[in-house]
Amino acid sequence: MSNFPRYAIYYLPPPGSVLDRFGAALLGYDVFSGADVPFPPEMLEAVPDWAEVTTDPRKYGFHATLKAPTALAPGLTEAELLWACATFAETPRAIPVITPAVQAIGSFIALMPAAASAELEQLAADCVRSFDSFRAPLSAEDRARRKPAQLTPRQVQYLDQWGYPYVMEEFRFHMTLTGSLPPDRQQELLGRLREQFAALDLQTLAIDRIAVCRQDSAGERFRSIGQFQLRPML
Repeated sequence: MSNFPRYAIYYLPPPGSVLDRFGAALLGYDVFSGADVPFPPEMLEAVPDWAEVTTDPRKYGFHATLKAPTALAPGLTEAELLWACATFAETPRAIPVITPAVQAIGSFIALMPAAASAELEQLAADCVRSFDSFRAPLSAEDRARRKPAQLTPRQVQYLDQWGYPYVMEEFRFHMTLTGSLPPDRQQELLGRLREQFAALDLQTLAIDRIAVCRQDSAGERFRSIGQFQLRPML
């Protein structure tokens, strides 16, 4: 969207958790504090251009998108969005639990579920539907930026209906770790990032929270302005 501020509904690891620190260090940015974070020395030694490799994901912080960034619909406020998220989080639901794995997705590298999760797909679909009333209408300029000619007919349908093409069955949960890479570099960095992640010994990950993140202008990074613990179904 061309208007600011923009808001997104993300999954963010719990502040200060092992996964949060892992992602913040690799991207060089803490989405909770808005502060720069030193890169791991071993990554800078092995990959001297690591700062450039992570330029794009650094703008968003270490996250997974549940509702894509958008300006607010006319007449709606940030406080109302935060209230809606709190209400959403209070609705009992099955909490998705995934086995996280570092994988390639397109030309990027990301942390993704090792296997499909119906509960996770349902959570993402619920977020798309529940918060769509807060989304400003998609402008012709923003629609063109999504390059609809390169999308499938279903993705174009979702772009027009929900403002973003990768929703519902097109959704793929991912926490981006790099920018776009050529194939040879992707393979090189995939192995290195898998080694880094394996050191965490994180066997499962509960997607048990949502967060609202705000971007104040095109040159600013996203920052968390509210986190909400999901209520598990009894």
